[in-house]
Amino acid sequence: MNDVSALYERDYYLWLQETYQTLEKKEIDQLDLPHLMEEILSLGNEQRRKVDSYLRQLLIHLLLYQYWESERDRCAKGLQNEIDNFRFELELLLESQTLYNYFLQQIEEIYVKARKRAIKKSELAPETFPEKCNFTAANLLDSDFLP
Repeated sequence: MNDVSALYERDYYLWLQETYQTLEKKEIDQLDLPHLMEEILSLGNEQRRKVDSYLRQLLIHLLLYQYWESERDRCAKGLQNEIDNFRFELELLLESQTLYNYFLQQIEEIYVKARKRAIKKSELAPETFPEKCNFTAANLLDSDFLP
């Protein structure tokens, strides 16, 4: 293990600074390529996890807004604010066409998880919530849409 590679294990933040300086100086042969490649992959994975998380939260809040009638009057404004926040965060991420395509692919899978959470949070009967997502991608991203 060379010094740069050992630095990754010992002081990650310093490794980041050193790697940046090495790139800035274009000293490609001095890079810790295995760890650098690992970090680049993890950045992409983190972006996808953010899409999943914001989409899940958006779906939960839309479901609660639409179906939790006993709490609508009391919670509507708070739910609307959260819906707006999650949409805003998603819009930032979805400026990437690749992440937008990922978002489209994940809606049904994430909906299943969001539905379970909405059932648990609201304590409503599972049949209250549709088994399949009834929101389109356009609905999800439309700042004026509320079910």
